[in-house]
Amino acid sequence: MFSRLREDLASVRERDPAARSTLEVLTCYPGIHALIFHRIAHRAWMRGWHWLGRFISHVSRFLTGIEIHPGAVIGRRVFIDHGMGVVIGETAEIGDDCTIYQAVTLGGTSLYRGTKRHPTLGRGVVVGAGAKVLGGFTVGDGVKIGSNAVVVKPVPAGATAVGNPARLIDPERDAAREQKAEQIGFSAYGVTRDMDDPVSKALHGLLDHSVDTDRRLEAIIARLEAAGIKLDEAVAQGDAFDAGRLSKLVD
Repeated sequence: MFSRLREDLASVRERDPAARSTLEVLTCYPGIHALIFHRIAHRAWMRGWHWLGRFISHVSRFLTGIEIHPGAVIGRRVFIDHGMGVVIGETAEIGDDCTIYQAVTLGGTSLYRGTKRHPTLGRGVVVGAGAKVLGGFTVGDGVKIGSNAVVVKPVPAGATAVGNPARLIDPERDAAREQKAEQIGFSAYGVTRDMDDPVSKALHGLLDHSVDTDRRLEAIIARLEAAGIKLDEAVAQGDAFDAGRLSKLVD
């Protein structure tokens, strides 16, 4: 138990720049206190002392603002930062080196006892403030869940999930879109490289494609007119397309 406590203290100092000393982390970080209480409560729970486990968990919740069911399984070097309002359900499993911020819920959607009702987090998962992960599915290693996201289905390893309901961000596709936008001179419409809204990204991608298509059509029309082919006036002029205005609406 003390070896795991030393690991926890060291991991907090590595991940929290506000931590100035090991003594400060040990005495002033509710996430550390909640983990200490949970290990005692979990041992009681596993021995069949369910009331005692729940009572220790209740005392921990009163003192730290963090509610961890004594049946939950928590790995090594888990960091619960700030922690107020965190709720971790009975069948939840948290892998090593995870980071959980305040107001996170690892909750269940099933009412049947004896079933896997709460999520399993792989190694190195980061769950942002206010996020809700609901259901008995697996969140893969290295996943990042954005603040206030609501995750209701499995997330593959290494992905980033944001929004409500959560959607997955594809960093490779986003990089390709940015490169394409730069090639056609359409990269400045309020789009940042670190934008984390996948719906907005998709709409910007459609706008980029529309601009590219318009340029191709203009080039084709110019070639046809140069070749002496007369086009209908409505076809030649077309409708005005203000991509900049639409892009601002999307932002």
